[in-house]
Amino acid sequence: MRFLLLSCCAPCSCAVIKTLAERGEDFAVLFYNPNIRPLEEYQKRCSENKRLCDLFKVKFIELEYDNERWCELTKGLDDLPERSERCSICFGMRLRRAFEYARANGYNAVASVLGVSRYKDLNQVNRVAHEEAERAGLPYLEIEGRKGGMQELRSSLIKELALYNQTYCGCKPK
Repeated sequence: MRFLLLSCCAPCSCAVIKTLAERGEDFAVLFYNPNIRPLEEYQKRCSENKRLCDLFKVKFIELEYDNERWCELTKGLDDLPERSERCSICFGMRLRRAFEYARANGYNAVASVLGVSRYKDLNQVNRVAHEEAERAGLPYLEIEGRKGGMQELRSSLIKELALYNQTYCGCKPK
């Protein structure tokens, strides 16, 4: 199965990318994160994600940076905490675009690492992802990036590869 892996950042995706690449999975990493602000932060994370993909010889795809649209969709939700409705809207926007890209470019499924961070609710990510999968008519592959040694692998890779490790999720509500 040829699939896209929606990646939010190198630290969250490093263990998953390494594991999938070593297994010989047929996938590409998709970077679509219009929620990341400011632009300089977006560029740092994108560049680091690309560096990671280059290390593991995985195709890297960057889509448009559409922060204005993200701001419109999340307008009025600035004061909501992590794991709130703002996150569901954000996940939905990003996953919908990933499924659109997958359909248009011959991928059979989409997966993501949006729920790898301990600050995110994996069930919330998976729920939104399955809604978008149904809409798109393509499967969503659930990825477990915390258990089964993945958290330990992630921590060691962040250190070993000296990955840029940001201090916040991406959105900085105004």
